[in-house]
Order: sequence, then structure tokens, then C-alpha cells
Amino acid sequence: MIRVLLVDDDALVRSGLRALLRAEPGIDVVGEAANGVEAVRGALEHRPDVVVMDIRMPVRDGVFATRDLMAVPDRPRVLVLTTFDLDEVVDDAITAGADGFLLKRATPEELVAAIRTVAAGDAVVSPAVARRLFASHAARVGPDHARAARLTEREADVLRAMALGLSNTEIARTLHLSVETVKTHVKHILAKLYVRDRTQAVVWAYRTGFAYRGTVPAPD
Repeated sequence: MIRVLLVDDDALVRSGLRALLRAEPGIDVVGEAANGVEAVRGALEHRPDVVVMDIRMPVRDGVFATRDLMAVPDRPRVLVLTTFDLDEVVDDAITAGADGFLLKRATPEELVAAIRTVAAGDAVVSPAVARRLFASHAARVGPDHARAARLTEREADVLRAMALGLSNTEIARTLHLSVETVKTHVKHILAKLYVRDRTQAVVWAYRTGFAYRGTVPAPD
């Protein structure tokens, strides 16, 4: 059972998310919070596996709350729900330790899938958020040739596909690999880039321009 804590200052949003998730097998909404302070308190009390986190909230916002949660023993995974007008804080949330990003206009199926993915220890970056990261980081930092040179050609393909927001299954189908092989490549990519998780790898790819050097075919 995946234990979920909902964090949003809009009670109607929380109500809608609660109704959606409680209808899903294997997911249990164990608590709610209206700001970052309540989020940390709720995480300590309810021990959720995943915190679905809003960004802009009173008292303490989602970026600071995410940073606080990283210090919680057996800390929960954090899935940030964002909108286009919150782009300026996406990078801060990544740095704070968020494990995934999804737009608030995502479909119910996408939200449920994202929760299951981050609960399993993977990371999620929606394609639309990935494109926004590209736009904001494309010219910010120069190439990191030393780390890029450590990647094999196939690992480079996988990383570019990750930067497009593709899941492991989509990458496998696109590059004609097995899902297990993709998972192995992702593990090697994280180790070679010295990054914590999939989200950090995607941000590195955009910050250094690696994401738009070369092409990846669209999923079949």
C-alpha cells in the first residue's frame, strides 16, 4: 500500500485529489496539509511514502518544505505539482530534493502513474516541465565535457530520451531495448554523472546543453 500525504493550500484541490486517489487500489491518503509547516508535521505523524506537494503556499512554501523533508528519517518521496507560472521555482525544488514534477493539468491517470513511479524509487519529469527546463537552462551553463565523455553512445541516447520526459518503457520501445536494459543504463548514467536521481540527471542534461546535442526518435 502506497501511503500518500496531500499538501496544497486549496481545500478544493485537496478534496479532488483525495477522492481520485482513494478510488485507486494500492493507494491510501493518510493525511493532508495546507502549507509547508503542516506538511513536515504530517510527514512525521503519518509516515507517508509519497508527499504530493504544491509549491506556492502560505506560511512555508513547497520548496522549503521539500528541503525540510529531506532531513526526515526515512524521508518520503516528493512529487511536486506545478503550473507554468511556477517555472521560476522548479529548479529550486529540484535542488531541494524533489523526486518528480507533474503539471496540475495532468490527467488522473498520469498523476496516479507518477505517484506509483516515485514510490518505487524512480523519478518523474513530465514532458511539458522538461521543455520548460530546456527553455530556462539552455544558455545558462556551458558544456560539461568531462562527465559527458564518460557516457557510452547508448547511455547518451537514454539520457536524451529521459530529458524528453520518456518513461523507461517508452525509452525501451523507442531505442529497441528491454526495460531491464534501460534501467541498467539509467543506473550507469547516474553513477557517471555523480547525480542523485533521474531528475538531477535531466537537469544536468539541460543545464549543460547535452539534452539538445543529438536526437532521439519519437516513441512508436
